[in-house]
Amino acid sequence: MSMSDPLGDMLTRIRNAQMRRKSKVTTPASSLRRRVLDVLQAEGYIRGYAQVDYDGGKSEFEIELKYFDGAPVIQTIERVSKPGRRVYASVKTLPTVNNGLGVSIVSTPKGVMSDWKAREENVGGEVLCRVF
Repeated sequence: MSMSDPLGDMLTRIRNAQMRRKSKVTTPASSLRRRVLDVLQAEGYIRGYAQVDYDGGKSEFEIELKYFDGAPVIQTIERVSKPGRRVYASVKTLPTVNNGLGVSIVSTPKGVMSDWKAREENVGGEVLCRVF
């Protein structure tokens, strides 16, 4: 079965696992998911992730979720650009999340990066998701 929004599926798996206070969650591996997980790890929203390879060429990411005083570090994680409605932003119109306390993850010609890094690089692109 093909999935119409693999990134949205990964974000939902993270959201659901944190509601149930799970320490780890798995999701199928892809290059876009890897780049988004790199940004989440660099920003301190997850502890880390590891790729697990199975027979038949299938692989998954095992994501270690992060908690502080029993509460999830990620309060909200939501998809902005969806398959039916893509959202693009120039460097001047890149959205800020909660006055800079959160982060928007942007897919740019220079790679997937956080909104503040995109401003430093002076590039815009597709706003993938918003994390706070």
